[in-house]
Amino acid sequence: MKSSITLLGLLVTTFAIAQTQDTLKSKEIEAVSIIARKPTVESKADRTVFNVANSSILAGNTTWDIVRMTPLVSIDNNDNVKAEGESVTVYINDRKSVFTGKELKEYLKTIPADNLMKIEVITSPSSRYEASGSVINIVLKKRDDEGMKGSISLTNNQNTKNNQYGSLNLNYHKKNFTQTFTGSYSDNVFITKNSSKNTYYKDNSLQLIDVESTYTGKNPSFSSTSEFELNDKNNIGLVMEYFRGNRTSESNSVESNYLNDVLLNSFSQDNLGRTNSNTLGTNLFYKYYDKEKNRILDVNLGINYDSEKGTTDFTRKNPNNEITELRHFANFNQNRNYFVKVDYTSPLGKGGNFEVGGKANFNNNVIPNDYRVISNNSLLENVNQFQYTENLNSLYANYSKTFFEKLETRIGLRYEFIDYKIHQNGTETRRESYGTLLPNLLVKYAFTPNYDLSLTYNHNLWRPWYSEFNDFEMPGNNGFFYRGNVNLLPNPSDRIGLKFGIHKKYFLSARYTFTDQDYWTSYSQETQNGLVKTISFPDNFKGKVEKFYLSANTNQNFLKNKLNVNLSLGWSYTDNSDFNTRNKLERANNYLNFFSGSTNLSYTNLFNKNINISAWMSIDNQNYGNSVANQYNFFHNISVTKLFPVSQIETSLQLMNIFKRPSMDTTTFTQIGSFQNTNKWDWYGFSLTFVKRFGNQKVKENTKTDVEKNSGGSK
Repeated sequence: MKSSITLLGLLVTTFAIAQTQDTLKSKEIEAVSIIARKPTVESKADRTVFNVANSSILAGNTTWDIVRMTPLVSIDNNDNVKAEGESVTVYINDRKSVFTGKELKEYLKTIPADNLMKIEVITSPSSRYEASGSVINIVLKKRDDEGMKGSISLTNNQNTKNNQYGSLNLNYHKKNFTQTFTGSYSDNVFITKNSSKNTYYKDNSLQLIDVESTYTGKNPSFSSTSEFELNDKNNIGLVMEYFRGNRTSESNSVESNYLNDVLLNSFSQDNLGRTNSNTLGTNLFYKYYDKEKNRILDVNLGINYDSEKGTTDFTRKNPNNEITELRHFANFNQNRNYFVKVDYTSPLGKGGNFEVGGKANFNNNVIPNDYRVISNNSLLENVNQFQYTENLNSLYANYSKTFFEKLETRIGLRYEFIDYKIHQNGTETRRESYGTLLPNLLVKYAFTPNYDLSLTYNHNLWRPWYSEFNDFEMPGNNGFFYRGNVNLLPNPSDRIGLKFGIHKKYFLSARYTFTDQDYWTSYSQETQNGLVKTISFPDNFKGKVEKFYLSANTNQNFLKNKLNVNLSLGWSYTDNSDFNTRNKLERANNYLNFFSGSTNLSYTNLFNKNINISAWMSIDNQNYGNSVANQYNFFHNISVTKLFPVSQIETSLQLMNIFKRPSMDTTTFTQIGSFQNTNKWDWYGFSLTFVKRFGNQKVKENTKTDVEKNSGGSK
């Protein structure tokens, strides 16, 4: 609380000083006149672009917060990023991120949103992307004006507990050399509440579990980009990223088991976990760019390393508060990645463009587990060494061509060959190798300058994450046990999309997605040492799933471009009938449909006082695999930012989900029962942010080829 008061005082004092400075020099400030402005949301044939570079929504937010507000994007209760309800691959500046799940969340929370240029949700990626479905590309600003410039940002966030963020951004450019540095530190406390209602079909027994968890984290990070122009066509550079997570988690759960409404037994469980993680990513690159001939050669070499070392202690108690079982778990996971990537782009024929490239990717992942249980005065020890090695090589080619200035086409083909091995305690338990062809197509026809129609097709293959193969059984904080499945199979799917553009402001879209195989969460009950345990694990689910999606989107500017409004509405329909029948999910819904919508509002320079206002609202309903949402989710965010141009200071107040605290309520249907889970998030409250800028803050977009800039239509 003391740090909160101190920061608040700093913000108020700075606000007052800045206001005085700007008042004294107000006569020197010319009136702001806005002539043209890029739409907040651009809808193209293959992607939706969220332009946030000059939006007041950035103030007081992290990159993770802006990702959550991006159209088409949703976050599930395990912090997995999804686009249109499906898993995605995340890129940062067209470079595949080494982070996924909760690690991706923690890393993006250390990147201040002030660094963002835009976020691209690429639902029909070209063969250039090593993706298993949709792509989210986070594009950061590139400052290359002369001299030193940068910013200092401090944020105090009040959720259930108080949280602080701080960051320093520096950029130096001199002649042919550019150096960018970003450092940040966060000190967070988040509290979540979870309740489960689990019904087992065999005897119609009922299990109720209530959990409250507190997560604390002290996370420093930094990133550095060095770039040197050898001449007007050749660049070399080095990107380095480092993230450290010092995290603790404390959970308290109560479980009660009933049979025919009669209480059979109950117990409580306390969990205490401590984890230290380190991630280091490096990328050495060489780029040849002939602007006159529009030819690009891009070569990347990289080594990525991340580790997680931690312990978790579980204490199980009976209703008399007597300890009946102690569990101790220790791990030291290490993941090493090495890659080389080459991309070449060149014009080919009149109005045509050709891309070709490939990547060699090597992974070596080790998960050691040391698990000890003391129960009924007996000691049980289990030591396990899980190792996953992988070599994934790929080649791709894209050809795009425009005919008679109206018909844009792009055809692409990607070939991936994977060879992986799984070792358990030094013994090889599985080895697989297979090749996959991944074609894609984009066709766009402009009937007139104001009307166009686009067609896209993508064949995708989603592979299991390496840790999902690890079948070592682990206890969870909710009384369940978890393990992987060494027999998981990849999930193929196909996606067809249509998009009709009207006056480059209104867009109507239709999409059809289908698959005949997937892997989702399954459950089983096993009895060990007289204790009945419920075990959750990923499993292969055969069966056809068809999804239909209709949406409408518009982006409008009013009041001389000061007010920007983006509105999206969607309707989704899923046919799970074959999927449910083949997997004996008798009580699951065969047909699902729901509406969704989101809006982004921003007003620039209110009353000509350099005050910016922005608001974001979203309503959706997340259904995925054999899990069905029981309620709509409503999110909202309101921010007000005051700019002081002379002193280059910004202050911002942000209100997050103040009218309704976010929660998720889903039911997972399995062969043995239905599992209802309700989770209340800590993403609500308010925050105050202070930003001090120095130097020339002029920015420009990253250089791209004409094909990269224009593919996907309406500009």
